[in-house]
Amino acid sequence: MFQSVDGDTAPSRSHFDWHDVRFIGAVAGRYALSDRRVGDDGKVSVYACRLCSISTRLAVVVGPVTGREGESVTAHFDEFGILRGKITRKLPSGFVMDLLLNDVDRNKLGGKIVWQKKRVHEQVPDKREHKRILPRDPRTLLTLADGSQIPCFVIDISQSGAAVSADIWPGLGTPMAVGKLVGRVVRYLDVGFALQFIGLQELDRLELLMAPPVQ
Repeated sequence: MFQSVDGDTAPSRSHFDWHDVRFIGAVAGRYALSDRRVGDDGKVSVYACRLCSISTRLAVVVGPVTGREGESVTAHFDEFGILRGKITRKLPSGFVMDLLLNDVDRNKLGGKIVWQKKRVHEQVPDKREHKRILPRDPRTLLTLADGSQIPCFVIDISQSGAAVSADIWPGLGTPMAVGKLVGRVVRYLDVGFALQFIGLQELDRLELLMAPPVQ
């Protein structure tokens, strides 16, 4: 609580009402759109995404399904928790969402943003056999055996395979190409599926090969 110039007691406000904070950087997460439901049970589809920037007012998200302006979004990022809001602007590869927060939650998010900015350079080395990278442009096309193409979001990629999120649920063993990289579905994820490439790829050519094929 604080006092006004007249001596009256007024409700407390967020510390970030006048001095906002912002983090710009790639953070992996997942999201659901209120109008995207599949199946007779009305289950909401969940997609992988990447957070490009966030403040205590809005977030810029890249994902396989852009939604529509005014649509409700629920997103989750380990670094920032669950975020709810509405799409205010569609982007070629994602959307901008206004965050719905009360003052207490806005203060909490502001603290997390400040902390994330401090620790962003303290990366833990990846010790897996084939290092996974986050592509600079995660949007590309899946090409199925019948030649049809579906937009997708590459969660991460390595020399041996890729984790993909798209508006399809293929069977295990299904052959397909992500960009020009041919593989088969080997595992399901909470937000998509994993492909294993038919051969080991060159690390420095991965992003070039996963780009959408030229028509």
